[in-house]
Amino acid sequence: MSISVFAPAKVNLYLHVTGRRADGYHLLDSLAVFPKLGDEVRAEAADDLSLTLGGPMAAGLQAESDNIVLKAARALATAAGIEPKAALFLNKRLPIASGIGGGSTDGAAALRALAGLWRLSFDEDKLAAIGLSIGADLPVCMRKRPTRMAGIGEQLSDAPPLPKVWMLLVNPGVALPTPSVFKARVGDFSPAMPLTETPADAHAFAHALSLRGNDLTAPALILAPVIAGVLDALAVQPGCLLFRMSGSGATCFGLFETETEARSASEAIARARPGWWIAAGEMQA
Repeated sequence: MSISVFAPAKVNLYLHVTGRRADGYHLLDSLAVFPKLGDEVRAEAADDLSLTLGGPMAAGLQAESDNIVLKAARALATAAGIEPKAALFLNKRLPIASGIGGGSTDGAAALRALAGLWRLSFDEDKLAAIGLSIGADLPVCMRKRPTRMAGIGEQLSDAPPLPKVWMLLVNPGVALPTPSVFKARVGDFSPAMPLTETPADAHAFAHALSLRGNDLTAPALILAPVIAGVLDALAVQPGCLLFRMSGSGATCFGLFETETEARSASEAIARARPGWWIAAGEMQA
């Protein structure tokens, strides 16, 4: 028996840091969406627990002593009261430490795949609770649909229906650990501005997002100035309705109304910057 689960990238369309708890965790207001591009996790029956890495970005994980996919497997087995026995395969396409939830989405996909393989009757909320014990972003990645995030990222609610848009993701090949970006952040906190109404179309959607921002962009630019070049490359693409950094970076995104515009922009940037990671995909509803 083999079960495969798609692990889409998580893109924060805006991210406001609204406060900080006494324990040091920052409070957030964000809108997370999931384009149709990402990794894949496959689980098969086995006599023990193992993980095989593959895909264009696998080399970046080889040095890890304990991948999040394995952590998810052990956490799920503990919750179910069983031994963690499975052969896991991760096809790694998303860049590492890139602000698009690559590790968290892999962990969430592993929980789904193994719940099916082990025939567990755990619903999404139960799996999300297990995921939260591994990382703050696993619950939102478990949803794989437009989601408003609050608290430290654990307070989740459905976003209003969103119009169809295409996304172009661009990463300059720089790993940027999230804790370092938060540590470099200075200044006041921002008010929460949750999106509560359905935009009429892609242009209205982009306008609503333009009234918001990403409070982690400034510190990320200090740590990785190349991000400015990524934003500049997106800004000049025909049809780009909005360009911004996702999460803690260094991946940036552009929003486009049509697939043709997104793919044309992808080809243009790829010609100019052949060493960058570039991918286009439709936003999942």
